[in-house]
Amino acid sequence: MVSTAETKDTADGRDEPRGAARHAVVIGGGLAGLLAAHVLAAHADEVTLVERDRFPGEPASRPGVPQDRHTHVMLGSGQRALESLLPGVVDDLIAHGSPRVAMPTEIVQWQAGHWYRRTDATSHILTGSRPLTDWVVRRRVLAGSRITVVEGAEVTGLLGDATRVRGVRLRERGRPTALRDVPADLVVDASGRSSRAPSWLTALGAEPPREERLETGLAYATRQFRTAAGQPSPGYRGVYIIPNPAQPYGCVILPLEDDRWSVILSGLRGYEPPTDAAEFIEYAARLPHPVAHEWLLEAEPVSPVHGYRATGNLRRRYDLPGRRPAGFLATGEALCAFNPVYGQGMSVAALCAVALREALTDARRTPTTRRVQQALLAATRQAWDISAGADKNVPGATGNALRPRPADRPADWYLKRVQERATGNPVVGDAFRAVLHLTAPATSLFAPRVLRAVLGPATPGPRTPQLLPEAG
Repeated sequence: MVSTAETKDTADGRDEPRGAARHAVVIGGGLAGLLAAHVLAAHADEVTLVERDRFPGEPASRPGVPQDRHTHVMLGSGQRALESLLPGVVDDLIAHGSPRVAMPTEIVQWQAGHWYRRTDATSHILTGSRPLTDWVVRRRVLAGSRITVVEGAEVTGLLGDATRVRGVRLRERGRPTALRDVPADLVVDASGRSSRAPSWLTALGAEPPREERLETGLAYATRQFRTAAGQPSPGYRGVYIIPNPAQPYGCVILPLEDDRWSVILSGLRGYEPPTDAAEFIEYAARLPHPVAHEWLLEAEPVSPVHGYRATGNLRRRYDLPGRRPAGFLATGEALCAFNPVYGQGMSVAALCAVALREALTDARRTPTTRRVQQALLAATRQAWDISAGADKNVPGATGNALRPRPADRPADWYLKRVQERATGNPVVGDAFRAVLHLTAPATSLFAPRVLRAVLGPATPGPRTPQLLPEAG
């Protein structure tokens, strides 16, 4: 467990060990909070998980996860991380209906003016709904564990001072005066991108984290559909149309459990999609190819249209030196939140939990607050570099993370060539996909065979979508 010692020098983030922590509190019962609590339960005598909502007994949306009505994917990296934490959970998700979609074989994908060749699969994504994923993971984490769940309560502040956090103050929802203090040796914030921890730290006399922001103005709208009974298969299981600086419209069509499909339409600032049902389908006609619009015309809507605009990139630098207390960590989107168009959030939540476990079990180093927080930040770094790195080139992007670095120009030049060749050259496409899915480091794009293909002549993908996969 993170060292519980008083911090002699909080500017350096050094904690002196004084024995293992006994009680940990995790704020937030989403995926990041559940997995953090699961890891901590192996190290603490008691773990308390605090959740504002009351958990549904079945896969269902809840107010505390406003984005759970939208499309979610679990990348290969997230599946590996989940499986290492909860062996067998991927099979459990599939058994409860989460589709497993092969890429690029089963996806019709457009990017930068060309379609990807539908060659043999090199990766798979799980596309079940967010409520299903949360429900399966929640049942696994809480079954027979020593985790105490406090539902229908919200944290209103931290206990302690600028040197050490010593617990949280809770309030029952709907009862403003029903306050109680919960002492703890460690508090982990997994409350998402709307976390109020920076103001809580300020109230203790500590220093809030520096925040890095990058916003493109992307907005999206989601609706669920069913295909008509007896309708022949279109030959694919998903459509991706990826916006770029010259083409502001995007679309994702992916299967859900229970024979449903989730459809997202997105647009950059000034091109936002409507939430009106009739206008939703009309908007799809603006996409650079009619494949998605034609699919929608044949499908049956089974839900309202839900809009969402909290799509900026946000990173809170708790890892940097500063006057911050020991005994407090941030994880998941409370630490680093991404533009959802890249589909990284759930996978990074699982990767953060693995990083927490590894930091706590590292026999070479005492797991001080700052060391563990640095490990958590490192687990988010590649996803941040992908999301913020791409978004900084979007016209009209705003935020303090736009500042260029000397290395950006050659890196952007090389990445542009990667994208141009990924659609038609399977060597480049496979390497690029592995990086985007966080299963390979960005340096793998410079492996000799990839480098030769990137620096060689362009081999763009088809101009029209391949409605059937290529023969293997």
